Amino acid sequence: MVENRTSNTSKNKGVAVWLTGLSGAGKTTIANALHEKLKLLNANCKQLDGDLLRNGINAGLGFSDEDRLENIRRAAEIAKLFVESDFVTICSFITPKEKMRKLAREIIGKDNFIEVYVNCSFEECEKRDVKGLYNKARGGTIANFTGMTSSFDPPAKPDIVIDTEHKSIETCTTIVYNKLIEVLRSKNTIDENTVAEKKFSIS
Repeated sequence: MVENRTSNTSKNKGVAVWLTGLSGAGKTTIANALHEKLKLLNANCKQLDGDLLRNGINAGLGFSDEDRLENIRRAAEIAKLFVESDFVTICSFITPKEKMRKLAREIIGKDNFIEVYVNCSFEECEKRDVKGLYNKARGGTIANFTGMTSSFDPPAKPDIVIDTEHKSIETCTTIVYNKLIEVLRSKNTIDENTVAEKKFSIS
């Protein structure tokens, strides 16, 4: 049974940007692009990716609802450690259920958590099939595949929604970046002169 623990990290200067969405929606692409923008601010930044964690610390977990919840719990605990050390932590996880996203927010702390719904239709994600996973799922070699044999519940109240199906990566990344800067300002984390020099606009 997973224990829900609320983080007491409201006084730190770190933030977790939690990207949720279907496989192929563009979570990792947005994460990489956001990281590049943050480098220009000399910001302390870390990335956590669902695929990479499943090849390491979460290698023993499957794709049942229980294992997915544990996968997110572990990821959130790792993110929390970085946030408490004043890092911007960009997290890319499908996170298909509301209770999983709620758990991540509770662990990291609501004041340190930006939930980003990377919105892209199942049809478009399957068309992209960057990792060949949709083809394997259609062939029956992947069980509990999100959006096909396992449901994805769209976030009820995300902090940001970005439409990667109809908007460019640059536009979507800038939307997330601007929200992040707003939160970092509230924590007195950033150099305003640097932010002014590196201002990005939405095209």
